[in-house]
Amino acid sequence: MRDKQSEIINMFNDIAKSYDMANRAMSMGVDLSWRKEACKEAFKILNKKSLDIVDVACGTGDMIMHWQSEAKEHDIAIDSMVGIDPSSGMLEVAKEKIPNIHLQIAQADNLPLESNSKDILSIAYGLRNVVNRKGALMEFYRVLKPGGVVVILEFTSQKSGGIASSLMQLYTKKILPIIGGIISGNFKAYKYLPNSIDSFVTTESLQEELSLHGMNTAFSKAYSAGVSTLIIARK
Repeated sequence: MRDKQSEIINMFNDIAKSYDMANRAMSMGVDLSWRKEACKEAFKILNKKSLDIVDVACGTGDMIMHWQSEAKEHDIAIDSMVGIDPSSGMLEVAKEKIPNIHLQIAQADNLPLESNSKDILSIAYGLRNVVNRKGALMEFYRVLKPGGVVVILEFTSQKSGGIASSLMQLYTKKILPIIGGIISGNFKAYKYLPNSIDSFVTTESLQEELSLHGMNTAFSKAYSAGVSTLIIARK
C-alpha cells in the first residue's frame, strides 16, 4: 500500500511545475466555477462568521485561494488556514503562489492536526489518489469540529449513462491524456489520472463510506454529465 502511495506522490512531484497549466487546458477553466460553488455551499451550511479551514491534498494551492477569495466576498474571517499535501514539488509551487499560507507535508491518513480543530476540511480532486481511503476518512472525522463539514470535489466512477456521459468519458480517457502529456511531458502521469477515475467509487458509494465514518451528506451535486461531483458531508 505504501509503495503504491509513494509512486503516486513521486508522479505528482514530476508534474508539479506544469500541473496548473495542464489543469486549466484540460478543464477549459470550468473547474474554477465548481470550486467556487463548493466554498459558497459550505459557508451556507455552516452559517458562521469565522472559520478554521484545512485543505488536504492541496496541491498547488488552488482551493486555498478560492477559500480566501470567497470568504472575503462573504465577509467571513478565516481564523486559520492550513494546506497539507504529501508532494514536496506541489507545495513548492503553492508557496510561490500563496507565500503567507501555512503548508505542511503529510498524507491524508495521518494529518498533523489536533482533533476537533477545523470547521472545514476540503479535498479537491485528491481523494482518489489516497490509497488508504478508510484511514483518511477516519482522520477527516477526527480533525473536524462537531458540526464541521468535509468538502469533497472529485471525479467519481460513473454507471452507464446517456450520450453526454459517454462523450465526457471519451474525453477524459482519450483526449485528456494527450493534452496533459504534451503540456507536462509526462504521458504516463496523464494516463494514470483517467484510469484512477475508473477505479474510484461511485458518488453513492462514497456517500455511504462517509456516513459509515460519521459524516452525513448535506449537499451533493454532479457537474459535466456526472464526470465531477461535489459532496459536502457534516460531522
